[in-house]
Amino acid sequence: MIRSLRLALVAAVAASVVAMASAPVASAHAARIASDPAENAALAAGPQRVTATFNEQMQPEFAAMTVVGPDGNLWSSGDPQVAGAVLSVGVRPLGPSGSYTVNYRVTSADGHPVSGSWTFRLTVSATGTPGPSAAKPAEPSGGGGIPVWPFLVAGAVIIGCGILWTARRRT
Repeated sequence: MIRSLRLALVAAVAASVVAMASAPVASAHAARIASDPAENAALAAGPQRVTATFNEQMQPEFAAMTVVGPDGNLWSSGDPQVAGAVLSVGVRPLGPSGSYTVNYRVTSADGHPVSGSWTFRLTVSATGTPGPSAAKPAEPSGGGGIPVWPFLVAGAVIIGCGILWTARRRT
């Protein structure tokens, strides 16, 4: 009995070792490996496009990329484009000098979202016209959503009916 128990234990350990040794290596998530303009670059003139290059292919669905200026306004224009492992968006002619932040969110080929940001600096002010403010608009005070009170009333009525039904059944 003890011998067969030892044999089963050795077989289980051997099977575990074989299973772990033959398991595929988990691949890491996608990461940004390059950007144009480069992170913390000092530019005398604004770029026409900004691009982020990743270490694997990206899905074009749900891609987002914005350029926000030192004034808090959007300086990106158009929809972001995904070409293989490269995400890019057009840039308006820039305006005030200062730091511009490029924000991105994209989905990698394995389905994981990848997001991040980098900055570059415009050293010479230009005369470009900004887009809208990058800040989210304030939500109206009424919320504008579906009211909750009908659900509360319906729940109370259902609970009340259940209590009445249970009480009548006992009598």
